[in-house]
Amino acid sequence: MPSSEFARICKDLSSIGDTVVISVTKEGVKFSTRGDIGSANIFCRQNASVDKPEEATIIQMNDPVSLTFSLRYMNSFTKATPLSEAVTISLSSELPVVVEYKVADMGYIRFYLAPKIEDDEEEMKPES
Repeated sequence: MPSSEFARICKDLSSIGDTVVISVTKEGVKFSTRGDIGSANIFCRQNASVDKPEEATIIQMNDPVSLTFSLRYMNSFTKATPLSEAVTISLSSELPVVVEYKVADMGYIRFYLAPKIEDDEEEMKPES
């Protein structure tokens, strides 16, 4: 997807909540957050732009996945936006997300972030 679009999504969602849930289905990718002032959902559909390939949003999926990440760190990753027109986001359940920016002909910058783990409240309570 375009790196500027990913940066805008992270910035917009961070004004509402602290975490982002990234859900990938065959229909597209949904970025959602919830905070004190409300909730927000941004949906990105696959878009293979023939005229401008750098603006294409391409989704390659094996299984549907939905993971929660800290927006604070995602916003830090977007500081690499000026280095590349496109960003590749790789998600897999139980594994860290990989946010990759290709840097011209020199290589790439990859950021890894582990998903937030939602503990069950029952596990936190000591047994009587």
